[in-house]
Amino acid sequence: MTLSSPLLLAVGLLVTAALAWAVVVSARRRAAALAAAGVVVRGGRGTYLGAGLTIAGVGVLAFAGAGPAAMVPVPRTAGTVVLAVDVSNSMGADDVAPTRLAAAQRAARAFVEAQPDSVDIGVVAFERGALTTARPDADHSVALKAIDRLKLTGGTSLGTAITGSLSAITGKQVALGRDGEAPDIGYWPSATIVMFTDGQNQGGDVEQAAAVAQRAGVHIHTVGVGTTAGAAVRVDGFHLQTSLDEETLTLIARTTGGDYHPASDAARLDSIADTIDLRLTVSDEPLPLAGALIGLALALLTGGAALTVLRSGRVI
Repeated sequence: MTLSSPLLLAVGLLVTAALAWAVVVSARRRAAALAAAGVVVRGGRGTYLGAGLTIAGVGVLAFAGAGPAAMVPVPRTAGTVVLAVDVSNSMGADDVAPTRLAAAQRAARAFVEAQPDSVDIGVVAFERGALTTARPDADHSVALKAIDRLKLTGGTSLGTAITGSLSAITGKQVALGRDGEAPDIGYWPSATIVMFTDGQNQGGDVEQAAAVAQRAGVHIHTVGVGTTAGAAVRVDGFHLQTSLDEETLTLIARTTGGDYHPASDAARLDSIADTIDLRLTVSDEPLPLAGALIGLALALLTGGAALTVLRSGRVI
């Protein structure tokens, strides 16, 4: 049970206690006045029932005003998609306007906005290393903000991009052994990696990393950003020629059962969500109780007023 406004509950309980005290004092004064006049009044359990119901109604109304909510388990079908976005220096090339990175961000945002709430989306930025900038979450606005914050830096390691994305999926560090030994990370068929990159790889272990994803049941869909003709980028005072490596990206996709898409075909990425094996999950979500409590309070107040009128002919 949670309360959004505990202070309102405290104030409401004070008002309820004050009303109860006022009723008791009023009843005692009335009884004393009648006794002094020689009038004998027979009391009973029902004498103050109307007032009791009214006070109870006020108390329940005060509780409703505090915004109570109960945490209840809610089942939902969900899948996980991790967007791995290349932020290496080669993504600054302008053979795709305005730059490869900007084009990748545009395609990634369009993909996120097209996904249903049943898909948790995370974001991993990679160059020689990989950093989870947004953990998989049903709140897609978190992923969109993470995509907008991406900046160019460093070289490229596609193998690190894959293991970093697997780390985001499993929630634990995934890395290849020094001899290229592949770790056992379990089976994650409800997870998918969508990699936005030009495929320029300056690190090894791509095939080994892809094999880890394949054994874990994780499909990798690759999105090639750039042109095979390529363009030059300026890095540390040097001009480097860089071009799209479709062969490597196709190999990664095929190894894991995914597909390769050129960035110009990014509109077809919407269909990726249909390939995810959704899993049944149970999460605790708040259930507002204010509406039901307000209904109960109105019933108590109405009952209290009706009994008071029937017994005394007065509303109060």
